[in-house]
Amino acid sequence: MLSKKPLSRTVLATVKAISNGARHGFDIMDATGLPSGTVYPALDRLERSGLVRSRWESQVIARREKRPPRRYYEITAAGARALAQSLEHYRRLGSSLDGRLVPRPRGA
Repeated sequence: MLSKKPLSRTVLATVKAISNGARHGFDIMDATGLPSGTVYPALDRLERSGLVRSRWESQVIARREKRPPRRYYEITAAGARALAQSLEHYRRLGSSLDGRLVPRPRGA
């Protein structure tokens, strides 16, 4: 489902991180600088709205790497459209992409 409203800046940062290759929650948190309490609820809402989809990795891979399975996210076609529309909306408002639109990663 594509909303006519632009994505909030937090959700926009999350979708942009996924579109740039951040695949699981910790990668997304690192890419955006957002805490888990912000990222995971946003991912849930994005998935329910059809802007991202997820899949769990194989138990075999996780066991081999001695960690819990990761949930991997990818942007959908609707998500790509919402991302483009929202970026354009914020550009029209005079926002820049130099770190004010997307939060800086932790430690940067």
